[in-house]
Amino acid sequence: MSDDMDLTGKLLIAMPGMGDERFAHSVVLICAYSDDGAMGLIINKTADDLRLDDLLEQLSIEKNALSRDMPVHFGGPVEHGRGFVLHDRGYHSSISSMEFAPEFAMTATLDILEDMAQGGGPDEVILALGYAGWGPGQLESEIASNGWLICDATPKIVFGTGDDQKWEAALTTLGISPLTLSSDGGRA
Repeated sequence: MSDDMDLTGKLLIAMPGMGDERFAHSVVLICAYSDDGAMGLIINKTADDLRLDDLLEQLSIEKNALSRDMPVHFGGPVEHGRGFVLHDRGYHSSISSMEFAPEFAMTATLDILEDMAQGGGPDEVILALGYAGWGPGQLESEIASNGWLICDATPKIVFGTGDDQKWEAALTTLGISPLTLSSDGGRA
């Protein structure tokens, strides 16, 4: 890891030419970044037909009328049976919340789902199964080969923008129009 680059709390925006289909048009919020690698959650892809209610049922967590249902996101291809809740810093798990940026925290313990099932939990939330992970130097190499663009993460993009608009919204923060991006090389 270079001394001047810390990607914690940044958004990675997948470039159109990226070979890995699982990351096509992905926006990834980096939750942890060090010499050992990086870990993040894809914030703009929902898992097919899977909702919070389904998870609560599978985990035998009782819910009440205040429970809010929401889609479950595909957080990434690693450990896709494991759940992660990305949320604002106004909520703190009694077991373990990892605060990793001024506006963001992540909790991977069941108590947050129990709180959500009772109508509590964080105000701003993305529930994800699985995560995106990179070994030492792997992400830097992908960035160097133009696989990803990097921008600042804002609660507005992460929590306040529809999944199908997050990729474009993140690009727009860099002053880039998605129409100008092409997966084909060549000259204009």
